[in-house]
Amino acid sequence: MTGSILRLRATRQFAITSACLAASDGSLMSFSRRFLLGVPLAIFAERRVAWGADPNSAPAIIENFYAALLAVMKQAKQLSFDERYKRLAPAIEQTLDLGLMTRLAVGPGWAQLPADQQQRLSAAFARYTISVYANRFDNYGGERFEVAPTTKPNPSGVIVESWLIKSNGERVTLNYLLRQETGSWKVIDVYLSGTVSELATRRSEFAAVLQREGANGLVQMIERRTAALRPG
Repeated sequence: MTGSILRLRATRQFAITSACLAASDGSLMSFSRRFLLGVPLAIFAERRVAWGADPNSAPAIIENFYAALLAVMKQAKQLSFDERYKRLAPAIEQTLDLGLMTRLAVGPGWAQLPADQQQRLSAAFARYTISVYANRFDNYGGERFEVAPTTKPNPSGVIVESWLIKSNGERVTLNYLLRQETGSWKVIDVYLSGTVSELATRRSEFAAVLQREGANGLVQMIERRTAALRPG
């Protein structure tokens, strides 16, 4: 077996390019309407995992994350935004190192911020991240999704490779950077097309807003984007 495979049946064509990094609202955690953090908006119920796979391995973390998302996606049309948010929050918080991702997104200016402003930024960033998932995961369809069973070393951790296989056979590479802390692997970045760092792109904007408007201005910007994700 070349990797653990999640089977998807597509109801529409899936497309992704590096241009997806910029949304109409300026969001830097944005992809296409049917894409978020390297995750397709529909995953087929059958999930085949290699016998003897380590449930705590980095690839297993990604597969488990998708499995949790699947449970919500299958009911997306029957769930409100708040219900999707509530159900997705535990899986997102368990899989993504939201605290570290906040610090990395803010950049060097983070160290100069008082503790209370750091806490506000972390909380705002977490709400925004979960809200993006709750907003995007409102449909069920899909194609084929593959997760490599082994990892590649990286100075900051390990890379888990994954691919979306479009209905025409085209392969789209989506890589995850995971870091291990206290025995657990957590995602700290996503590489679109295999190389485009979402976090690095976000840092460019966050740093500019922090310098221009300060921590309060950055929190307000994130909160505006979070509010815009709510329907109605």
